[in-house]
Amino acid sequence: MSNGFDQDGEDLVIEPRREGGAIVVALRGEVTVFSSPTLRDRLHEIADGHRGRIVMDLAETTYVDSSGVATFVDMLKMVRQHEGDLVLAGISDRVRGVFEIARLADVFAMAETVEEALEP
Repeated sequence: MSNGFDQDGEDLVIEPRREGGAIVVALRGEVTVFSSPTLRDRLHEIADGHRGRIVMDLAETTYVDSSGVATFVDMLKMVRQHEGDLVLAGISDRVRGVFEIARLADVFAMAETVEEALEP
């Protein structure tokens, strides 16, 4: 399923799936000011009322700008309100750097892989 487009017309692909009691959301492409609104809406649909773990699979996410970070912060707040937890998995050094610059790297749970993120 493809949702959202950046300025160059490149898709941000959003692929949610269930794994056990968790929801894994794989993102492929860039999370930018152009794709963030669609991503935010889609994440709210996916996570609404879910009380378990949500894993954001960022292994194929090539870039996140400040609006993308804000989208992840919004998601974290929503997940915590539903007594769940959010884990960012497979995050590249480039994307992790954006979270570090925003001083949010310690706010988010991060895992090397989706499998690690799904461990109890």
